[in-house]
Amino acid sequence: MRGKGDGILDELFTRRLELAACAAQVREARAEMATCFAAGGKLLVCGNGGSAADGEHVVGELMKGFRLKRPIGPAKVEALKRACPADWKTYAEALQEALPAISLAGHPALATAFANDASPRLVFAQQVLGFGRPGDILMAISTSGNSPNVLDAARVARAFGLAVVALTGSSGGALAGDSDVCVRVPADETWAVQELHESVYHAICAALEEDFFG
Repeated sequence: MRGKGDGILDELFTRRLELAACAAQVREARAEMATCFAAGGKLLVCGNGGSAADGEHVVGELMKGFRLKRPIGPAKVEALKRACPADWKTYAEALQEALPAISLAGHPALATAFANDASPRLVFAQQVLGFGRPGDILMAISTSGNSPNVLDAARVARAFGLAVVALTGSSGGALAGDSDVCVRVPADETWAVQELHESVYHAICAALEEDFFG
C-alpha cells in the first residue's frame, strides 16, 4: 500500500536516475522508519566526519518542520494553556511537531569521557545501549561500510532489539551484513557517496514528514 510520501520518493528516482539501483532499499528504509515513529519509537544516527555531519542534518530535518508546517496539536495546546497560562500562546505558535531523532555525534562531554575511561571505538555503541529501546532504529552512516565504531554500534543495536538502517557506498562493506536495510548508493569515492546520501536522506525525511504531517 502506498503512503502519502511515496510521490516524493518517485520524484527522487526520476531526478537522480542513478539512485534507481537502490530504490527498493530506500523505500524499505522509509517504511522501517515510518513504522518505528508510528509506534512511538525514535531514530539514533551515527557516522564519522562528513557522515557525522549528515547525521546531524537528518536530525535537523526530522525534529522540526522541513518542507511543511508542523503546528502542535490541540491536546498539546491545551496542556500548555494549563501549565503556562501567561506564555502558552508564544509556545504554541513557535513549537513544532517532531519525529524524535538523536545524533550520537552530538555529545562531546559523554563521548570524551567514555573514550578516555573505557574505549574510544565503543562511544557510539555505549550511546546505543543508553538511548536505545527495542523498536527504535539506528541509522548507521559509513561511506565504506567498514567504519569500526559504526559497525560496533550496529551490532550492539541489533543485540538489544533495535533495527539498523545503513547508508553506505556501492559495496556495502561489512555493514551490509550487520543491518536490516542497507542503502548502497552507486558510488565509491567518499565525496560522491556523501552527495548521494544527502539526496537519499532528504527524500526519506520529506516522505516521512508527508506521511505524518501532510
